[in-house]
Parts: sequence; C-alpha cells; structure tokens
Amino acid sequence: MSDYTVRTLRPEETRAASLVFRGAMHLPPIKDEDWAVAQRLYQPERTFGVFDTELIGTARSFDAEFVVPGGRRVPLGAVTAVGVRSDRVRRGVLSRLMRAQLTDLADRGTTLAGLYASEAVIYGRFGYGPATTEQSFEVDRRRAVLRAEVPAGGELELVGPDAFAERMPQVYAAIAPSRPGMMTRPSHWWPLAELHRRWTENPVVMVVHHGPSGPDGYVIYQVDRKHWNQPSTLEVLELVTASDAACGGLWRYLLGVDLVDTIKLPGRPLDEFAPLLFTDPRRCARTEGGDGLWLRLVDVPAALAARTYEGEPVVVEVADPVLEDNSGRYRISPGGVERTDRPAELRLDVDALAMLYLGAWRASALATAGRVRAADESALTRADRLFATETPAWCGTHF
Repeated sequence: MSDYTVRTLRPEETRAASLVFRGAMHLPPIKDEDWAVAQRLYQPERTFGVFDTELIGTARSFDAEFVVPGGRRVPLGAVTAVGVRSDRVRRGVLSRLMRAQLTDLADRGTTLAGLYASEAVIYGRFGYGPATTEQSFEVDRRRAVLRAEVPAGGELELVGPDAFAERMPQVYAAIAPSRPGMMTRPSHWWPLAELHRRWTENPVVMVVHHGPSGPDGYVIYQVDRKHWNQPSTLEVLELVTASDAACGGLWRYLLGVDLVDTIKLPGRPLDEFAPLLFTDPRRCARTEGGDGLWLRLVDVPAALAARTYEGEPVVVEVADPVLEDNSGRYRISPGGVERTDRPAELRLDVDALAMLYLGAWRASALATAGRVRAADESALTRADRLFATETPAWCGTHF
C-alpha cells in the first residue's frame, strides 16, 4: 500500500479513468465519437485515481441536492464509476479510494453521499447502507383495462429526438423532486441520458403530460420488437407524475401504444399504485424487488438535523470508523438534534444509521438482525416512530 498514490485526476486523465471503470464492469471502451458527450459527466476535481506506476483504480462523484423526510433538500455527493483494475483487486485499492473520496466530500461540506451498489457486500464497510427499496411490475397490455374512475388526463406532448436533450431537463425541473429520496439532476448527470439514447438499439420515446400550470408528468420508454410476429415489450425507463390527471393520462397513453404485448416497469417505489388502476389488479403483476439507493451520512449531525421526526426522544450512539468526527451520541427528537453526554439508548454503526435515515428499515428490525443494540424495548419503540415516514423513499434517478 505504501507504493500507491491517491489523488484527484486532471481533465486529460478522465478518459483513462473511464477505461479502468468500464474494464472493471466488463464494458467496452467509449468510442471516440461519444467521448465529447461522456467527458461532460466528469465534474472538475471530483474524480479520484489510485496509481502504482499507472492508473489502477478510480471513483468519481458529482454534486446534487437530495430530498430528506420533511421536504428539505441537502447537499448530496452522487458517487459512481467506481472500479479497480482486475489485476489489482483485493489489495486495499478500493479502501484507499473510498476513504479519500469520503474525506473530500466531508471537507466540501457535503451532507450525504449516495450510490447504486453493483455488489451488495462492498459498500457497508465504508458506511453506506441500503436506504431505499424498489419493486418491478409487468402489465399484460392486451388484457389490462383501466378502471372507469381513472382520470382521463390532459394534453400530451410527444417529444421528438431532436428536442429530447433540451426538453427533458426543463420538464424534470418543472415537476420539482419532492418525494424523500429523490434528487436534482445537475448538468453532470444529463449526458448519461444522452449516451443511453445513443447506445440503445431501440428508439427512446418521451411523452410529456401538461396540466393547467404546465408539465406535471412524463414517461420515457422504449419498445423491444424483434420481429413482426413475435411478442414485444415496452419498458418504462422513467414515469414521474405530480397529479392524478398526469397519472391517468400517461397510463392511457401507454396502454394505447400498438404492437405491444407487455409493459415492464422496473425500479418502482414501494407504494407504487399501478395495480390499483386496473379492473383486474393481477394484470399488473409484481415481478421482483430489491435494494435501490445506498446512502452514507457524510455529516451525521447535519443529516440528522435536516429531516423531521415524530414521537419521543431517543439517544443514539453512532460509530463511524472512517469519518471519526461523526462518532458520538446524539439526542434525536421532533424539536431537534444535539450532541449529548447522556447514556446511549441505541448503539449502531453509521451504515445502519443510513438504513434508518429515510425510514426504509425499522430500528426494531435492525435490532433483531444484530445491527442495532438497544438498552431496552422502549428505545426501539421510540426509534421506530421517530424515523418512520409517511411516504416510502424512492430516488428514481440512476447514476
């Protein structure tokens, strides 16, 4: 390890970082004609590299804002493109990367970090915990019938491919992410959508629903239809609605797309209401579920103070072996959060705190699994209520 050097990469080194990451993911290099778009993904001074005689590992992040329970937005470091060259794995390279990145995010005043984990065993040791849960559905389009009560919807706008790059950021910003777990999409995110459109075999279609005050929902999808006499599938890449009319109008549109047998909805929130729209809810069948966004509290006191709570106070002792300033005891109550010397009622590591933070997991469940140590049952009951949320957290933005 003493021979390794960790530092931020210069702009001219980002393509080498892309090669290392994509090689680790078993993906081909980005073509020359796409690099002008891909290089816009890299926020300056936010890509780290590990070197011996050459680059052997990399990780990057970009700034966004993240909605926490109660509606506040806090600074988020969106972590992505983490990879170590295959001939240098299991030698501490990833640990060096993660520690350097987290220290940098803390120095920048970032409250939270988030990522999507390629392997679930990796990131817990760096303080990340699965903080949202997703589920997927399949709709039998030819037999699905909407209930009569579903709103008819308003005006629909089909966005052409030439206008996609300009219109999509405007529409997403107009709807304004408000659900806990959602995030803003800064300029360093949007090239990812453009690259997906370039690389996919099937055309990407965007439809925007307009309400009385402007855009209030949209759907982005693509249809996989290999041959005219074979079953075809419409996959929903994004479906975001801010009104009942938008929900009804966009679903009526999806069911009206011809030459489609099945509609797939991957990565939907736990309170997804799509089955309730149909006269036969079984025509919208749940197919799978699993973890979504993994969260890391970079600044524990700031993160705890940013969200809202209900119930009675509890004193929590947090252990953070990476960012040691976070370690300590906190009294959490609806009136606020403060450091304290009072006896701890719950003890947990910072990754378990991330699992509690958005309400995806209950303290009592984590205690059963040995992830939380409680002084008594009363503390667990109070923590269950304090961290509970009315709306399940869901991000809806992959990076």
